[in-house]
Amino acid sequence: MNEVSEMSLVEDLKVLPLDAVDSDTQRCRMGPALMSRLGLRLGAPVLIRVQRGVCLCTTWPRHDLAEGFLQISTQCATPDLTAQTLTRLRVKPAHISALSCPRLSSVSVKVFVQRAEHKRKVSERGVQQLLEGVYVHQGHLVDLSCVKSELVFVLVEKVNSGSQKAGLVTARTRVEVSELQTVKHLERRQEVSTPSLGGLEEVYASLKEIITLPLLYPETLRQLGVSCPRGLLLIGPPGVGKTLLVRRVARDIGATLVTVNGPEVTGSRPGESEENLRWVFDQAREAAEDGPCVLLIDEIDSLCPRRTGSSGAPENRLVAQLLTLMDSIGSHEGFVIAGATNQPDALDPALRRPGRFDREVIVGVPSLLQRLSILKCVCGQMPLSSDVDLKAVAEMTCGYVGADLSALGREAALQAMRQTQTGASEPLSMQHFMQALRIVQPSCLRSSVGATDFKPIGWEQIGGLDDVKLRLRQSIEWPMRFPEALVRLGVSRPRGVLLYGPPGCAKTTLVKAAASSSHCSFLSLSGAELFSPYVGDSEKTLAQLFAQARACAPSIVFLDEIDSMVGSRADGSSHSVQSQVLAVLLTELDGVGLRSVERRSSGRKIALLEEGEQEDTGLQQMELQEVCNKDVLIVAATNRPEVLDSALLRPGRLDQIIYVPPPDLQARLAVLRVCTESVPLHQDVCLQDLAAQTELFSGADLENLCREAALLALREDGLQVSSVRHRCFLKALQSLRPSLSPQQLQRHVQLFQSSSSSL
Repeated sequence: MNEVSEMSLVEDLKVLPLDAVDSDTQRCRMGPALMSRLGLRLGAPVLIRVQRGVCLCTTWPRHDLAEGFLQISTQCATPDLTAQTLTRLRVKPAHISALSCPRLSSVSVKVFVQRAEHKRKVSERGVQQLLEGVYVHQGHLVDLSCVKSELVFVLVEKVNSGSQKAGLVTARTRVEVSELQTVKHLERRQEVSTPSLGGLEEVYASLKEIITLPLLYPETLRQLGVSCPRGLLLIGPPGVGKTLLVRRVARDIGATLVTVNGPEVTGSRPGESEENLRWVFDQAREAAEDGPCVLLIDEIDSLCPRRTGSSGAPENRLVAQLLTLMDSIGSHEGFVIAGATNQPDALDPALRRPGRFDREVIVGVPSLLQRLSILKCVCGQMPLSSDVDLKAVAEMTCGYVGADLSALGREAALQAMRQTQTGASEPLSMQHFMQALRIVQPSCLRSSVGATDFKPIGWEQIGGLDDVKLRLRQSIEWPMRFPEALVRLGVSRPRGVLLYGPPGCAKTTLVKAAASSSHCSFLSLSGAELFSPYVGDSEKTLAQLFAQARACAPSIVFLDEIDSMVGSRADGSSHSVQSQVLAVLLTELDGVGLRSVERRSSGRKIALLEEGEQEDTGLQQMELQEVCNKDVLIVAATNRPEVLDSALLRPGRLDQIIYVPPPDLQARLAVLRVCTESVPLHQDVCLQDLAAQTELFSGADLENLCREAALLALREDGLQVSSVRHRCFLKALQSLRPSLSPQQLQRHVQLFQSSSSSL
């Protein structure tokens, strides 16, 4: 019998609609056997936890005495359940718990009426009479819509029933009404969704402080002789959560949110736009009469562009109208204006002064820890397999904003569904996330200057060059992945790396391998993309590239064939386009450019590291990467280092100058092994012999040799050939010539020796 009872307690209860006779009561109907097992008496108060909230009911048996079913009344429930239908759900018996509800001596409530004129008819005595005989719980909303009265809802703010925070309202209970508001105010609060912030907690705290002061404490500010701030501007790229932050703050402080988008205000006839804008402000003032209000103007840059000589009269009038309306807000009016934009430079400067938009809050691209927090929120309801490492996914998603990470989780779930072919749910594996990463790209890098897409390359895919690989890993990978070692020794990370050497020696491939292992944003620019026939366009393109790289830091900016972009000023051509581009590049390397991203707590983390305090190893590693990896690393490649300006090669700009030599005998053998991994070789093929016969061959020449040998085998032995013989390599070698000459190699060796002696 005990086993049967335990099994029945594990079964879920199917929720049915409430009977008509119980519609205006607080009753919960269940089977009598379940009431007996749970130890519930007739009419006992219970708390029932359902999908998104909790409701307080009294226990009664079902009329048909059927087991396995539950009928719930939401007369006293959390605000999240007010507008929900609880049918077609299942509730576990463990989520039904009995309460000890004493008779209350006092209770504090907030009353919501149908219309504003009904506020005069509400009295504390009338509220007490309507609540008499009702079990209430702190934080729950009592629905009184079934009673023909001005009152619609009552929000229980405080009860004096000890630890349970619940009790029964009687004729002796003293009810205190703390605030009167309309139902429209409550509906606007319930319309705001409440997703998790996911890494924006610190920005949320500062934003909440800015909005709370003028709305909830205006009298304190006036006593201090300080004018109330009335406007704040949120700046950040699309998808970082600017609108979500304002909505969440407005909900948490109990303020009405009035939202308007810039294009919605613009009208077709003259004066219509200004009229629509005045109507929006009147709507905010009307909402502020019931309580605090936040007016959110989204995409404000489309509403108030910069006024210039070429701008038209309608745009100028609309900007002037908004300035006038913001200046006319009185200190007694309880609403705050919040603007959101991703193009702050396009706004009129008159808006960005104290008295209008007093404070500017910058919400940058999520950092490493913020991405981990967002991924945990996105994947919180997803079935994940044991091999999923969200920390690794966070490291690989540098430059992704919150909307991108949400799309990444959705695409990973779709990949799992496609593999099942049945639509059934399957746990998401790390492979699904890797497939989604190939599809979902960071939105801040789409159609931007220098954006590039390349297949990740591992160090093992590059044959030879062991010394060069080690120096590159020390210069690029170690500072980004192990910053605590540099901070502990007081060593600053390099600002730039220059790779030089003969063409075809894998300089570009080495940079791609370093970017793949460092898990950072990768931007690339060549001379063909940089130069433009228009005056000043090249300098602007280079400045935009660095601004984009700083916004997505940590990042690598790769300038391939840098000798074609910037030359030397020694020949006296200081007014050429190359000299002007060089001046912009030197300025960016010195860090003069403005960086508009949000970084916090760096001083505290570095201080903790220097003091030797220990934290969780994984989180400490991620925190240090977030704090230390704020800069942009410049990597340049050239095969003519002698034409570069000396100002570019000094320490502090291109710190590390690395020579990439042509492969020697052992390196050529390693390159041939890498190039023939996917080529079926005959047993007579001797790679050692081929490496000895390919002197002065670069890595690109050796790869071309393997390709030509395979094509020659197809031509001579037919399309059904299964392997490549040694004679095919020898025959292909007779028709190929090395791309390097002894004179060219000697020149690079002399440059390397001179640079080594100067260092």
